[in-house]
Amino acid sequence: MQWKKVGSSDAPAYAVVLDPGDEAIAALTEFSRREALSGAQVTAIGAFESATVGWYDRRRQQYRRIAVDEQCEVLSLAGDVALGTDKAQIHVHAVLGLADGSTRGGHLLEGRVWPTLEVIIRETPAELRKTFRPEVGLALIDLGASDA
Repeated sequence: MQWKKVGSSDAPAYAVVLDPGDEAIAALTEFSRREALSGAQVTAIGAFESATVGWYDRRRQQYRRIAVDEQCEVLSLAGDVALGTDKAQIHVHAVLGLADGSTRGGHLLEGRVWPTLEVIIRETPAELRKTFRPEVGLALIDLGASDA
């Protein structure tokens, strides 16, 4: 992984380029924690050699895993970074393009990069916090607990 700070002091941003074989969620989580990000927007394009996306089953309160066991283009990846139990947590959704032109999409659970993933991370002016909501089964951004 390579990265460079590209934003100004009032609008901090990072260009992060993942290498072949990097696992996207692990690498971006590590980067977010190392840079002590407490609120950010994430966008990316690139490709994976394989990936797993998830569809959230609200009745079971868990993700249904959807394996993409082939090379795919990351047509769109969008999400955020927020604090959950005082550590940065990344939450991203992806639309993946397959060789036949079809797509798979959902919450990105895993993505093995090939040949690259080009990511822009823009810090937000507010510290964002996630709070676990038992009725949903997920930790979601809680604006009441976030610093504006």
